[in-house]
Amino acid sequence: MQTQSSPKPDLLSDPISLTLRKMTIPMLFGMITLMLFNLVDTFFVSLLGTEPLAAISFTFPVTFTVISLAIGLSIGTSAVIAKALGSKNLDEARYDGVVALIVSALMVAVLAFIGYLAIDIIFGLLGASERLMPYIYDYMSVWFIGSVILITPMIGNAVLRASGDTKTPSIIMGFAGIVNAVLDPILIFGFGPVPALGIQGAAIASVIAWSSAVVLILYILIAQKQLLSLDAGQQTFFRAAKKILKIGFPAASANMLTPIAMAVMTALVARHGETAVAAFGVGSRIESIACLVVLALSMTLPPFISQNFGAQKLDRVQYAYKATLKFIMVWQFAIYVLLIATSHWLSRAFADDPHVIEVIKLFMWVLPLGYGIQGIIILTNSSFNALHQPMNALILSVIRLFIFYLPFAYVGSIVAGLEGLFVGAVIGNIFTACIAYRWFIKYLEKVNQQQSQECLV
Repeated sequence: MQTQSSPKPDLLSDPISLTLRKMTIPMLFGMITLMLFNLVDTFFVSLLGTEPLAAISFTFPVTFTVISLAIGLSIGTSAVIAKALGSKNLDEARYDGVVALIVSALMVAVLAFIGYLAIDIIFGLLGASERLMPYIYDYMSVWFIGSVILITPMIGNAVLRASGDTKTPSIIMGFAGIVNAVLDPILIFGFGPVPALGIQGAAIASVIAWSSAVVLILYILIAQKQLLSLDAGQQTFFRAAKKILKIGFPAASANMLTPIAMAVMTALVARHGETAVAAFGVGSRIESIACLVVLALSMTLPPFISQNFGAQKLDRVQYAYKATLKFIMVWQFAIYVLLIATSHWLSRAFADDPHVIEVIKLFMWVLPLGYGIQGIIILTNSSFNALHQPMNALILSVIRLFIFYLPFAYVGSIVAGLEGLFVGAVIGNIFTACIAYRWFIKYLEKVNQQQSQECLV
């Protein structure tokens, strides 16, 4: 057993709460800088005016669709490799990592190419006006091309997390976030010989930041950690790819439902004007920061669950799941109180238009109240994937978004306008969280009974 001071905890035997804390804290610090990608972009673009701010707000559902594919594939990568490591199959885990990098890059390249060709169609359907299309094209034409670069550090970090190492991914994410923050004002507004590129500069800054992360992650995986190997052993490329895609594709599909729902939400908000869309875009980026701990746990809890699942230690799985949910409910309520206290300052930091400011405040008073409930759904989804039950996670996402979240938001918008839309979304999450928790606990009980019967036989 490793000591408590070990930088890499033993996921199968170390104390559960301590292990999750040691994994999550470094991940959290890395994600803080990574999440500043969107927030920093939004802040500097907001200085260009309301129209560029509205344009970048329209891009979020689309960019998140590609990112969701990458996240889903990283989930599949982490679950497969962590289970192999839990079962003591190190060579299999190393080859799975190589296959995951190749397959993921190909899939993201195809999606990005389609998106690049269909920019006008996609954003026309989202409701973007002709005035905003030049801004959108400037940003997305660069972003789509560069998105292929994004997948490598995301998959590479999944390989590291599967082994229990969350410190190194946090350093890589933090490094990329800092590079982006430094380059944003230089490329957007110009500096010395560098011309002012406007909203396109924000996209270029992101691509350069991702490229620097690619070099760093490949060096660490190949030269330092030796977590990648071309030795297939008894596997074939297609067999390894099938294992990853069996979890990664449903996980990606579930993740990609979120930006689709966000696109519908953006279209609903667009009925209230471009200023409302601009405010909603700011609120969405504030949400990414407010839910940072949930997102960090959604990356650190699955490797813990997968390794213990592979070692048939379901008691540790259930304890970790329940303890994490209790913590996140308390934490997110504290975040809600903090957002209310700072809503006046935050709204004015991102907007000058009085109407935009008021909508940002409305967003912060209503939606963050349900972030703890939303955390239950996110963590249950990631836990299902960790147990190699991606279809359960996909079905849960469909239930959340298309049976509760969007319908409740739509009805709320009809009854009480923009405020009703936000309230309806929160109520929809409450219903889904109740279903998610009960479903997961029941599934664990079923697996535990099956393992007990196998032991008796």
